[in-house]
Amino acid sequence: MYQLLALAAAVAFALGSVLQQKGGLEVDAGGNDPRFLVQILSHPIWLAGGGCQMAGWILQAVALDKGPLIVVQSLTTLSLVIALPFGRRLTDQVVTRRVWAGAAAATAGIIIFLSAGSPSGGTSNTSASAWWRACLSVLVIVVALGLVGFRRDGAVRALMLGSAAGVGFALQASVTKVFVTLVGHGLSTIISSWTTYVLIASAVVGFVLQQAALKTGILAPAVASSNAVTLAASVVLGITIFNETIAGDHLAPAVIGLAITLAGIALLAGAQAPPRPVPAVGGG
Repeated sequence: MYQLLALAAAVAFALGSVLQQKGGLEVDAGGNDPRFLVQILSHPIWLAGGGCQMAGWILQAVALDKGPLIVVQSLTTLSLVIALPFGRRLTDQVVTRRVWAGAAAATAGIIIFLSAGSPSGGTSNTSASAWWRACLSVLVIVVALGLVGFRRDGAVRALMLGSAAGVGFALQASVTKVFVTLVGHGLSTIISSWTTYVLIASAVVGFVLQQAALKTGILAPAVASSNAVTLAASVVLGITIFNETIAGDHLAPAVIGLAITLAGIALLAGAQAPPRPVPAVGGG
C-alpha cells in the first residue's frame, strides 16, 4: 500500500515542480533578486504547483509512516520521469533521445534496486547524537553546494542548487518519518518536539534552493540533481539513522541498480534549455 502512496506522491511532486517552474519563469525578478520569492508567492500558477507539492508531501508522509525510508524515496525519485511530459507540454522543455534514455535508465535502475536489494525497515528509536551528526553534515553540504551554485549560470547553476535542495529534502523526509508518529498526540507534543523545527527548516531551505534551480528554466538538471541527491542521501540516512538494511546476498545487483539510476539521472542533467522567444525588432 505504501508503494502506491509513494508513486502518487511522485506524480504530485512532478506536476507541482513543473507548475512552479512555469510560474517562476513568468515573474519579472531573477533568481538572485529578493523580490523573486515575493512575486512567486502571489502567482496563481505557482500557487497551484505549491498545492500539488503539499499534496505530495502528505502522501509521502503517510507512505513513510508505513514503509522504509529507502523504498519510499526510491519511488518518489520517479517524479523526474513523470515530470518530463508535463514539462514538454507546459514549459516547452526539450525532450531529446538522451533525455528519454536517461528516464528509462532511471526507471530501470530503481526497479532493479528495489527488487534485488529488498530494503527493509529498521527502527525509529534513533540516538540524539546520530541526529546531531546528520543535521550538521547536511548543513555543511547544503551551504557548500549553495555557495557554488549561486556563483554559476545555466545548467551548472541548476545542477548545484538542485543538489543542495536534494540534501535538504533527504533530511526533511527522514525527519518526516519521525514527525508523523507524533501526529495524534496533541498540539503540545508537536510544538515541544525538535522534529517540528528541523522539519520546517529543512523544508524551507530545500524550497528556496529548488525554486532558484527551477528559475534557470532548465527542468531536467534542476529536478534530476535534486532527485538523485535526495535518493543517495536518503539511502545513507536510512542506513545510518534508522538502521535500515539492504539484502546482503543481493548487495551487488542492488548497488548496480542504484548506479544505473544515478547514471540515468546524470543523462537527464545534460538536457538542453527550452528555446526562448526572440524579441521582435521594430520597423519603420
